[in-house]
Amino acid sequence: MASHNHSARYGRYAGGPDPLAPPVDLAEALDAVAEDVMAGYSPRHALEEFLRRGGQGMEGLDDLARRVQQRRSELLGRHRLDGTLNEVKKLLETAVLEERKQLARDAMMDNNDREFREMQLQNLPPSTAAAVNELASYDWQSGAAREAYEQIKDLLGREVLDQRFAGMKQALENATEEDRAAVAGMLRDLNDLLDKHRRGEDTDQDFQEFVARHGDFFPENPQSVEELVDALAKRAAAAQRLLQSMSPEQRDELMRLSAQAFGSPELMAQLDQLDSSLRALRPGEDWTGSERFEGQEGLGLGDGTGVLQDIAELDGLAEQLSQSYNGSSLDDLDLDALARQLGQNAAVSARTLAGIERAMQEGGYLRRGSDGDLRLSPQAMRQLGKSLLRDTAKQLSGRQGRRDTRVAGAAGEQTGSSRPWEFGDAEPWDVTRTMTNAIHRTAADGGNPAQGLRLTAADIEVSETEARTQAAVVLLVDVSFSMAAEGRWVPMKRTALALHHLISTRFRGDRLELIAFGRYARSMDIGELTALPSRREQGTNLHHGLLLAGRFFRRHPSMQHVLLLVTDGEPTAHLLPDGEPWFCWPSDPETIRVTVAELDRLGRGGTQTTFFRLGNDPSLERFVQRMARRVGARVVAPEVGGLGAAVVGEYLRAHFRGQAFDDGDWASWDR
Repeated sequence: MASHNHSARYGRYAGGPDPLAPPVDLAEALDAVAEDVMAGYSPRHALEEFLRRGGQGMEGLDDLARRVQQRRSELLGRHRLDGTLNEVKKLLETAVLEERKQLARDAMMDNNDREFREMQLQNLPPSTAAAVNELASYDWQSGAAREAYEQIKDLLGREVLDQRFAGMKQALENATEEDRAAVAGMLRDLNDLLDKHRRGEDTDQDFQEFVARHGDFFPENPQSVEELVDALAKRAAAAQRLLQSMSPEQRDELMRLSAQAFGSPELMAQLDQLDSSLRALRPGEDWTGSERFEGQEGLGLGDGTGVLQDIAELDGLAEQLSQSYNGSSLDDLDLDALARQLGQNAAVSARTLAGIERAMQEGGYLRRGSDGDLRLSPQAMRQLGKSLLRDTAKQLSGRQGRRDTRVAGAAGEQTGSSRPWEFGDAEPWDVTRTMTNAIHRTAADGGNPAQGLRLTAADIEVSETEARTQAAVVLLVDVSFSMAAEGRWVPMKRTALALHHLISTRFRGDRLELIAFGRYARSMDIGELTALPSRREQGTNLHHGLLLAGRFFRRHPSMQHVLLLVTDGEPTAHLLPDGEPWFCWPSDPETIRVTVAELDRLGRGGTQTTFFRLGNDPSLERFVQRMARRVGARVVAPEVGGLGAAVVGEYLRAHFRGQAFDDGDWASWDR
């Protein structure tokens, strides 16, 4: 049997998002986005702001963009572009010095010939390029001088090739004539291939044959002629920008020196043809730009072209990170380029940001409303409410997890007793008693419980629960402009979300109505309240809010009525008989009268009321205290950061009023 040797290569997954990558943690992003949405930003803007800021331990787009600009400035501030000119100048000085030494030592040379040669060397033009060209036909007497001059031609040849093909300067060091002939053959074949491609006459076989002959010259390993053109055009355009970044004198010197590259005018002709083809095939590349280099580290033509490529890559990254173009997405980020320029950690941050953007938009956390704008979805609301309720529970109990334990029984509170199951029972099973009954029955029937049990309906026992009173709850929140101006806007919304999540997930039998009152009052769902922008409108129409609360309570006559009222100001508006609001500041006596009358009406109906007074306004404090005494209400004056815990705690107090709890339970709920 023939044996086969298999080899494996490992690398980063390139077929789209990595299927083995850990899921993106959206908790921090969702909290940040929701916080901005509650402050008045659109979800789209809020998401963009989070992506720009980044998260804990993760750079944002602004951080990455700043590092891109720092890297660009560092390259320009470190380098200058006269490296090749200086190398040529040093080799020329070496060649002339060695030749003069040889002329001084050569006693056999004719004096006239010596004087003529010395005069030639003495009168060389000050321009390095002109001097090199003038010595092209000089008959060198010194072997060392001739070698130094030949090194100039070799250096220039390797540099002009390195401009177009990265790594050529090193690859062709000490190259043989055969090596140079191979380069010349590659250039001829490359120009023929690109010429056919421009005319649309090339085939895939043409490309494959070219790669088979000359693939070693292209470490980028292009897979098609288009990929080959892309790589070559980027390098060639950078080479043009390099020349345009030089001073006119430097540029003129190099253009005149290039004629001596390898001592082969054909080489420059082939490169000129290559540049012409690449310009025609990729006109969108930047062929005309320039940069200002201000450093002290000299660069050769090839290295300088590489730096210009880096700068072009950094400019592309800056545009991608700006996300300012139509249809922009973080999936546009070139992660390989980011890793090359800023390191792998930057690429990891960018990949995480892109994953967050994708998950928020495609994972159901943002949805487009009927008006076309993005909004937080119900799924996002649930996730956010869960997080806020968890934070509120920690404030209430001081011990993580205590709140979840207390509110687990949505159908009622367990008494510790059990009873046989009856058809229609929805209480949880008492698993221990149920399994014990099955064991006893099996043994009594002569079976062996160790060999397995088969449950019957007669075995099942359920935990007894005490009936829970259902509540109709109104959260009445002040949305006058002072709430936003005094920094109470977002805490108010966070409070509403936490209470909404608690009731909708743990106390499903209860009914919650969210009513916002400013100049007018209106009922809102949690999404509307969360997205409500602050408006600079006058009026605290508590009267209208109480009217809507009474209407809600009348729809649920058999439930316990609970009113939770959050405000930071006295009533300054009330509803007239024609439905229009009447505003007056300071508060009009009629406004106070109708507001108090509506609160009295709710009190006579048995509504349990709690006032949450925000701020330290003495007149508001007096007003709230008088109102509370009239209807036997409670008054809580929480710090703004503790509003959520205060409201949830009062809801639980009202909900479980009259039921038996030990002191520890009451303390934990009321804390």
